[in-house]
Amino acid sequence: MADSLRRLVNIGTFTVLQDKLEKWLSDYYINTCDQNVARGCEIIELNAKVQGQLFKLLSVCASDGGMYGGANIIKSRLLPWLGQNFFTSGGSVTADTSLSVLAEASAKDREINDLQDMYEKSMDDLERDLESMKTENQDLRDELADTKVELDRSMRASTSEKMFTDVETSELRRKLADAQDEIAKLRVRAGLVDDYERKMRNLRDELSLSYGKRDYNLSDSMTSYRYTSRITTPLAIDDPVQRVRQQNLVARFNDMFAQDRLDALDTLRRYSDDHENNQRIIYCAVSEAFSTAKLAFRQFKMKVRANLAKTHYGPETLEEAVQDYINRNSDLYDLPGMVSDVIRALNRNPKIFLPPDATFAIVQPFIREACKLAWQMSALAHPLDIAASTDAELFDDNKYRRSYDSEYTAPLVNHHIWPCLMQGIKTLVKGEALTRRGASLTSSGRRSRSPTRSLSPTRALSPSFRSRSVSPLRRSRCPSPRRCLSPLGRRSPTGRWL
Repeated sequence: MADSLRRLVNIGTFTVLQDKLEKWLSDYYINTCDQNVARGCEIIELNAKVQGQLFKLLSVCASDGGMYGGANIIKSRLLPWLGQNFFTSGGSVTADTSLSVLAEASAKDREINDLQDMYEKSMDDLERDLESMKTENQDLRDELADTKVELDRSMRASTSEKMFTDVETSELRRKLADAQDEIAKLRVRAGLVDDYERKMRNLRDELSLSYGKRDYNLSDSMTSYRYTSRITTPLAIDDPVQRVRQQNLVARFNDMFAQDRLDALDTLRRYSDDHENNQRIIYCAVSEAFSTAKLAFRQFKMKVRANLAKTHYGPETLEEAVQDYINRNSDLYDLPGMVSDVIRALNRNPKIFLPPDATFAIVQPFIREACKLAWQMSALAHPLDIAASTDAELFDDNKYRRSYDSEYTAPLVNHHIWPCLMQGIKTLVKGEALTRRGASLTSSGRRSRSPTRSLSPTRALSPSFRSRSVSPLRRSRCPSPRRCLSPLGRRSPTGRWL
């Protein structure tokens, strides 16, 4: 009895039965219907064999207790389940044979389970390797895609760089052409600057002959000023300073008419196509520049005279000392302030106009040069000035020449193109005016468009003819108004028309 129970425990039949149940549960949804039925039948057979062994052990235990030993428990608990021949061995199979069969089945099951576990483990390893290969392949695909994108970007960048290089090259060529044009213009102006510098050197040489070792870089402070005795007075008409500066200023006045005026007209033509109005603007700018410069110089001269009067002593006169100080310090003036005053005066002039999107500041370079010239002419001991003029005045052949588009039989000035330069009552350089019939003080002028750069007799086909036309010695080509036949009749000796 005890040996049979020990063998039943050693073979672990219930453990095998429990393992089969757990395995069936884990594979229930994977197996087919036939596999599940086979598993169930296998477990039932194993369970029946175990129960058969248990009933045999139970019968042996009950036989040891005699007729009544253990019978009560069997009757009360197992009798309802027992049937006829329940404790039979089930054929010729002995108890040892049944136990050995169970042990072999359990060993085979464990071997099968081990093989299945190894198979599943190898499958898992293969799946992991497959996933790793798929990951590596995906990484290679991504790297290939990135390389392709980088290559496309490089190709586009190289194409864009090439296009940018072409555009930049064309832009540099355009700038080079503009620079060459500007250099050509600067070379032309450099010639004028060389002329001015040569004239200034001549002026310094002549002044050095008169002044000796006089220092021209004196401070503008009145306390450092000392009058130097000279052979001639600075107020003389033949003083070297007066003579040389007057010659240079007259030449500069002619250059402004021949060059600066035309540049200013080109600037105005970009904003207004009214040529007559543009000519009026230039003339008014020169007139206002002289008026502003003369007013500023009078104030400057009064201040110099007042300061020198406090420390002045003979033998020279106070006026000589004042003029000598002005000759040494002719550059002490407020040029920006004068330019601003001229622009404000042009804004108040009702005879000239510009479009709303433009101001008279567009000709500021011309105004600046006119103010500088007017100040230097006013600073002379015998100053130079422009002649006073009004629209619709009687044309004066001694002061003006007619423009080429004038009506040569008209006695009245429609508008002035360039002022007449005078010294006292002496005419140094003739101005230019446009004469027209029907000119009056209220006439605002007729609009005229001209594609040419100049509408004056100085416009010539060659530079030599143009340079000769601005000479102050050139007479007007038109006859005098006294010899012109006018519909107004003849003029009386008193100057009135009959």
